[in-house]
Amino acid sequence: MSKSVDLREAAIAYHESGHTIAETAEIFGVGKSTISEWKRKKKETGNLNDKPLNRTYKKIEPERLKRYVKEHPEATQQEMAEEFGCCNQAVSKALKRNKITRKKRRFITKNRIQKK
Repeated sequence: MSKSVDLREAAIAYHESGHTIAETAEIFGVGKSTISEWKRKKKETGNLNDKPLNRTYKKIEPERLKRYVKEHPEATQQEMAEEFGCCNQAVSKALKRNKITRKKRRFITKNRIQKK
């Protein structure tokens, strides 16, 4: 979990008031490299905010996946993985993320189970 911007600013101010990086790291409960990184970031960008998360889908676009599942209802996850150029786990997560179920609906007759 990342530290708050207030804590980062306080740590940098503490260090700039004449304390060593080691002292600052110990007081604020972070590593020495973290203090150095915060100093570098403040010098380069002027602030200590985190970069916004970029959550783009690398290989499996949700609309393309939905269209593929609709056009190929019998396709296995392995076949989907080959189609999208990724692994089975990526397909599984994409299906779950988009709330697409692959379970076949069945109904029971007297002597056997039939696919609907």
